Amino acid sequence: MSEVAPGTKDTPKVAKRYSRVRVTGETAQASFNEAARRFEKVVAEGLQQIRDQREVYEDNISEPAVSGRGGPMPISSALRTFMDQDGAIAFDRVASELQLSRAQLAEAAGLRREVLQKSALRESQRVQGRIREMLEIIGRVVPWAGGWIQAMAWYRAEPIPAFGGRTAESLVKGGDAASVRNYLDHIARGGFA
Repeated sequence: MSEVAPGTKDTPKVAKRYSRVRVTGETAQASFNEAARRFEKVVAEGLQQIRDQREVYEDNISEPAVSGRGGPMPISSALRTFMDQDGAIAFDRVASELQLSRAQLAEAAGLRREVLQKSALRESQRVQGRIREMLEIIGRVVPWAGGWIQAMAWYRAEPIPAFGGRTAESLVKGGDAASVRNYLDHIARGGFA
């Protein structure tokens, strides 16, 4: 016999309706519990992705420093892939990875187009420092952007609201790479743009 709602007449019609309400309530509770489990799973996966990205980011910045414009700069593992055995930037490797010509690479770093054509100029501390700054900033964005080419696109074209809509490229060209690095550190730690 079906259960009858308290305080109602013992009629089959009322009992049937009460039974449907109870089943619907149980179904809603089960659906809610399932949604809560799925939500917890998504949150756990998202937190794991954040931890993974943080590990990649920390791997990219927690290595020994070399001197660059504005003081010491960490050598990221990503930056090491662009260095030759002497510790200098291998410009052809960088240009190939970013799918740029030497002239475009020089322009993106705020250097004259001819600078990367002459070996004496390429090896200067100023040129090496400027390219290192650019690569270090792009390297910090790679985990978020999905690749070197996408990170380069961000570097060249994405306006940064905190800097009045200026791009990372324009800031580096203006000698303000340290501010971009600080901004990226702030974002990586969970700060707002």
